[in-house]
Amino acid sequence: MQSNPFTGWRLDARACLCLSVMFSLGTVLARAQQTNAGAQTDSSVIDSQGTAHITRVVPVPKTISSEAQRMLARPRSDEAKPETLEARRTGTDAWQARAGKLSESLYPVHVADGKMAGVPVRVVTPLETPAERQDRVLINLHGGGFNSDSGSLTESVPIANLTKTKVIAVLYRLAPEHPFPAAVEDAVAVYREVLKTYKPAKIAIYGTSAGAILTGEVAVKLKQLGLPMPGALGIFSGFGDFNHVGDSQAMYALAGLSGHLDPPGKTPLDTEYVRETNPEDPVLSPLYADLHGLPPTLFITSGRDMLLSGTTILHRKFLRDGVDAQLVVFEALPHAFWNDAELPESKEAYGIMAGFFDKELGR
Repeated sequence: MQSNPFTGWRLDARACLCLSVMFSLGTVLARAQQTNAGAQTDSSVIDSQGTAHITRVVPVPKTISSEAQRMLARPRSDEAKPETLEARRTGTDAWQARAGKLSESLYPVHVADGKMAGVPVRVVTPLETPAERQDRVLINLHGGGFNSDSGSLTESVPIANLTKTKVIAVLYRLAPEHPFPAAVEDAVAVYREVLKTYKPAKIAIYGTSAGAILTGEVAVKLKQLGLPMPGALGIFSGFGDFNHVGDSQAMYALAGLSGHLDPPGKTPLDTEYVRETNPEDPVLSPLYADLHGLPPTLFITSGRDMLLSGTTILHRKFLRDGVDAQLVVFEALPHAFWNDAELPESKEAYGIMAGFFDKELGR
């Protein structure tokens, strides 16, 4: 996803996190930010427009691992930190390289760069592929706000290792230089190429954040084109509606209840990706598409995920259209927490993802 506004938090002496959530600018947040300790009591004012101006004192939950508790308790500044696109890409690439090496140390694989149908890809293969799994392949559509790569390694390495199946990470063209539908076109081109070697029932497409959104878009495009559907989809913290901001995006930032968060605006989400496309275009926003006939799909999100709303709303759309769709919601954790490969919850999430793909592609 695009780097979203962040919510302001402070860590008090009792290791409680204090949330100052604002749905519009007002005095409640300003007062809370004037003290280092933050607000110590809950408050709530609903104005004449129905906008909530609230503070909440939210302790670090004991319902998650100790490692996750320490992660949530990290104090972060709520000061806005604008960055250029060049700086974002440089920083994201450096982080992905570091995080990718950590993932490979935990989940050993082979990684190679290549091209398919003229599209750059990363091919991630397990150290050993059993004979019964050589007819399967997974296609990863990485996250990164459609303008950078924050997942071609971290989202592919653990899954390739755990499923003992090759993963092709598509390095699709990025916005703003290449807005919608460039990423969809690249993913479809790779899928067409993969169909030359693999049966559709033995292919799965999945992604996190922007890649989760793109996964839904690609599925709708494949249906429009009359191409055979893959055997499974994985939509891990995404959404299917560029026309509306979900409730969770007014409460949570990339890190959940910490960092900077502005009230949601009235313009469509991610204008650099959408550009002139109608935000209710059924490929851009699958919430407006006919999803009948899509393959079994696994949705994963978490309690402090800025895309919690978007993920659950799209999941319900899949159910309404008769798709076999599962939803797993992890307690308290922020957006795409599984990118921190060392968290026990991340290992559990990867296990759920891998188990789902094994089941669906093993039929």
